[in-house]
Amino acid sequence: MPVQTASSSFDTAPNISSHLHGGYHHPLSRSWQAERQLTKSMLIYPLFISDQRDEETLIPSLPNQHRRGLNKLVSFLKPLVEKGLQSVILFGVPTASGVKDPKGTAADDPQGPVIGGIKMLRENFPQLFIVADVCLCEYTSHGHCGILRDEDGSLENVLSVERISDVALAYARAGAHCVAPSDMNDGRIAAIKKKLIADGIAHRVLLMSYAAKFAGCLYGPFRDAANSSPSFGDRKCYQLPPTGRGLARRAIRRDVLEGADVIMVKPASAYLDIISDAREITRAELPVAAYQVSGEFAMIHAGARAGVFDLKTMALESTQGILRAGATIVISYFTPEFLDWLTL
Repeated sequence: MPVQTASSSFDTAPNISSHLHGGYHHPLSRSWQAERQLTKSMLIYPLFISDQRDEETLIPSLPNQHRRGLNKLVSFLKPLVEKGLQSVILFGVPTASGVKDPKGTAADDPQGPVIGGIKMLRENFPQLFIVADVCLCEYTSHGHCGILRDEDGSLENVLSVERISDVALAYARAGAHCVAPSDMNDGRIAAIKKKLIADGIAHRVLLMSYAAKFAGCLYGPFRDAANSSPSFGDRKCYQLPPTGRGLARRAIRRDVLEGADVIMVKPASAYLDIISDAREITRAELPVAAYQVSGEFAMIHAGARAGVFDLKTMALESTQGILRAGATIVISYFTPEFLDWLTL
């Protein structure tokens, strides 16, 4: 009876293609399995800019994050830029008494935190890519993302789009490389694009749409930071329902047709299917961004504090999942840590 050797025993394998371990045994070969690797250039770091120039206030519900006034920005960002920070997204936080009104007049105040922040960052960090979030919720007395109807308090879409597009244009004129409307009013992407074209600056301003932004419970720490909670009701009639995959697909298609240069999905971890849908719908012709929102970030910190997992390991794993789903840009509060953890 012939002796079975190591080489001949291979013939008993049901299928040669079932032997996978060799393809990822070595750390380098494991890295080759990734369709995309997390790099510093993929990251956008959220900044909360106060209208109080010397403010530097820790946000208790958002670990290690602060509201900062303009006088504190440069010294905070300088070491991050030196480590490889390439992009930030700005959220204005008006705190002065009486500054909020029903129309969000202060959103495009030339002396306000966002326009002031754009100009300061352009001057001090010429290579930093500046994204300006465009919304009214931080600036309206009612805390909603547009102008409301008097009769029932619902969003008046036409007036809201006109106001949002004016604010986006003001940020672009101030020097933002990208404007990112997060209000979820119908038609605002086309309105902004048309105004950028008419102003002769569409060629240098990227338009990033929060195309698939879902209503839910993961925004609490952000609203603490930006002081942007609605004073009544909720945002379920204009942000997407968590079960609304079809609505998200329609919104993504619409915003692509209206001229968006980047499509964003928000939140990220619970909506990996939507990120995948966005990549499929855009046929990988547009970058897909994902916002790992404040509640996701806070949950990861809470789990690490409770000993459920290691913070670094989970931060990386959750972000790698977002990339695997199809995102090529990640808005992340972990950006300062990633700048230390990543080599590229």
